[in-house]
Amino acid sequence: MAFEMSIEDLKTYMGRSPRPDDFDQYWERGLKELAEQGKDYELVPAEFQTELAECFHLYFTGVGGARVHCKLARPRRHEGRKGPGFAIFHGYSSDSGDWLEKAGYAAHGFTVLALDCRGQGGLSEDNLNVKGTTIRGHIIRGLDDPNPDKLYYRNVFLDTVQTVHILMSMDQVDPERIGVYGQSQGGALAVACAALEPRVKTLVPVHPFLSDYKRAWETNITSSAYEELVYYFRMFDPNHKREDEVFNRLGYIDIQNLADRIQAKVLWITGLSDPICPPSTQFAAYNKIQSEKDVLLYHEYGHEYLPYLSDRLFQVMSTL
Repeated sequence: MAFEMSIEDLKTYMGRSPRPDDFDQYWERGLKELAEQGKDYELVPAEFQTELAECFHLYFTGVGGARVHCKLARPRRHEGRKGPGFAIFHGYSSDSGDWLEKAGYAAHGFTVLALDCRGQGGLSEDNLNVKGTTIRGHIIRGLDDPNPDKLYYRNVFLDTVQTVHILMSMDQVDPERIGVYGQSQGGALAVACAALEPRVKTLVPVHPFLSDYKRAWETNITSSAYEELVYYFRMFDPNHKREDEVFNRLGYIDIQNLADRIQAKVLWITGLSDPICPPSTQFAAYNKIQSEKDVLLYHEYGHEYLPYLSDRLFQVMSTL
C-alpha cells in the first residue's frame, strides 16, 4: 500500500468522517466530570530502581470510578528545581512498557508518567457497563449504548488528561513544560490529550490511530487496526441501514475532530506505506492543527519500527 494518496493530496485532505453537532458540548461535559476527580494518587515503589531515577507504580481513580495505573519515573535528585514532565501513551492492546526508557529520561531531569489504558495489556481496570457487543475491539465498545458517554475511548481520552494534570501537580514538575508522546493508539491518545489540555507544550504522535473512521472504512481495513468496524457491520448492520448514525457516533472519539483545539508545538510522524493506520486518516487530523507544526515522513516505511525515532524524540522533548 505505497502512497495511498499523493503527498500533495495528503497535505490538503481534510477528512471524510462527520463531526457530531454537539461535539463541543460532549467534551466540555466530559472535562467537567473529570474536574470532579481531583489530582489524588497513590504511589507504590517499583522493584526496578536506578541510582538516578526513582520508579513507582502510580494509581488514580478515573472517571466512572475505575482504578487506573501508570508507571512513574522521576529524577532521584532534583535539588529543588522544577523540570519538564513527559507523558507516554501506548499502542493498542499493549501496556506502559519497560522501566528503562522512562528511567533514562528521568536521569536527564524529566518526570515521566506512562499510562496503562483501561482493560488492555496493563494494570488499569475497565469497569464500563455498556449495552452492546464486547466481543471484539475497543472502537466499537459502547457504540450501541443509548448514552454516547459510554463510548470506551471517551473515558480513556479523559484518563490521558488526568495523567497530565497529576504530572503538572507534582512538586518537581514545571507545569509549563509538559510533553506528550505515543505511537499508533498512543499517538491518538497524545493528540487527544493535547487537544483537551491546551497547556501541553509539545506533542509528538507517531502514525496515530483513531482518526477519520469513514475514510478508514473506505480503504481495505480487513487487516488493519480498524478491522473491528468490519466485524460490527457484518454482525449488527449488514445492510448498512445505520451507517450514518454509526459514523456520526464515532465522531465523538475521532481525533480529527479534536485537532483544531491543539495549542502545542507538534512534530507528527507518518510512514507513507502504512496499511494499518492509512496516511490519509492521519493527515485528516494533522491538516486541522492550527498551532506550530511539522510532519516527518518515512517514505518507504509502514506501521513498524522507524529508525532514529527515539533519538529524534529525545531531541524534541529536550527543548521543553
